[in-house]
Amino acid sequence: MNQAVSKFIGVDVQVARQCPYAVLDRDGNSVTSGWLPDGRDLAVRALRGVIDRQSDGGASGIAVGIDSPRMALAAPRQWYWDGKKAKWRGRRSSDRGHGRHCEIVIAAHRLANPQWTPESDAAPAWMQLGFALFAGLADLGHVHEVFPSASYSQLAGTDPVQCRVSLGQFAPGPKDMLDAYVAAATAREYVQQRGQAIGGGDGYGEIVLPRPLSNVVEGVLQWPDV
Repeated sequence: MNQAVSKFIGVDVQVARQCPYAVLDRDGNSVTSGWLPDGRDLAVRALRGVIDRQSDGGASGIAVGIDSPRMALAAPRQWYWDGKKAKWRGRRSSDRGHGRHCEIVIAAHRLANPQWTPESDAAPAWMQLGFALFAGLADLGHVHEVFPSASYSQLAGTDPVQCRVSLGQFAPGPKDMLDAYVAAATAREYVQQRGQAIGGGDGYGEIVLPRPLSNVVEGVLQWPDV
């Protein structure tokens, strides 16, 4: 368990309204929550401000979980997972080429339906905001990509992950703020060594989960050699 990390910040990325954030302590208690301002630069600066205010022992004591792809594809994806044959295949002319290894692993384990990450010029506005948040925190050591929908699936009917939330900032978007809390809780479970990081074989980042995968689809965990 990483005892150095004492605060966990979750961010739900969106553009329909402002992005909610939630902060938990290492015991899962709500510390604070709120909404980042509109605009990429303003949102990045505001999130850095939240981190600075919470980092009594320095930024190394903060872990951040962001519900967004970490980066766009530099080129169309060349490998696809064939679930029926349990093996990788090359890209076909009809394939769009979107999606990262971590998203493929999520889909293969039926944890959630990813919003497949494309190349930068095709990425929707909310992904572009997510890319900016990750880039703006690139100097920090514990900044993780999370996927609350997959966290909900993993934790259904299992040993409960409990946290104490504050309802004071839920009104602008209750489900969005709940996802921010789940993002923080997922980062906490992973940093405290109860979760698992998946994907990353293609160099486009991992998604962290609150629990290890079950009923593991072994072949999909390894990105194929070129």
